[in-house]
Amino acid sequence: MINIVLHEPEMPANTGNIGRTCVATGARLHLIEPLGFRINDKMLKRAGMDYWHKLDVRTYVNYEEFLEKNPGAKIYMATTKSKQTYTDVQFEDECYIMFGKESAGIPEEILLDNKENCIRIPMLDEIRSLNLSNSVAIVLYEALRQQDFVDFQMEGQLHRYEW
Repeated sequence: MINIVLHEPEMPANTGNIGRTCVATGARLHLIEPLGFRINDKMLKRAGMDYWHKLDVRTYVNYEEFLEKNPGAKIYMATTKSKQTYTDVQFEDECYIMFGKESAGIPEEILLDNKENCIRIPMLDEIRSLNLSNSVAIVLYEALRQQDFVDFQMEGQLHRYEW
């Protein structure tokens, strides 16, 4: 199981979309407070649609509590500041992939303490960053691809036709 960590997310729609992606992939979602919304926020539920009740979600009052409750966690940190790309690492089962808040990312103090585990998504210079929920999907699916999509449905089914 992959763990997705959102450090102080601000937008309920992004978190809802990420929650839905976590349900679809079997990932666990960790939310580090403060949050820019309430967990029962209408926008959060709307973006996560009717999947939110199936989500394995855990909340923490701060980063220190997250570390305390997940001792020894291998944490990859997504940031535009890293030289290493997300395809340069080998994601382990049970690893954690952390993303920062929409307006500022992961605090630099945390990044400096974890330089060797920082990863980036390559993009053109003119772009400051990607949307948070898109970034989570990109990196999460690479981690799952590296694990050969174990336990995933690999064939679709047409409603009226056959391939």
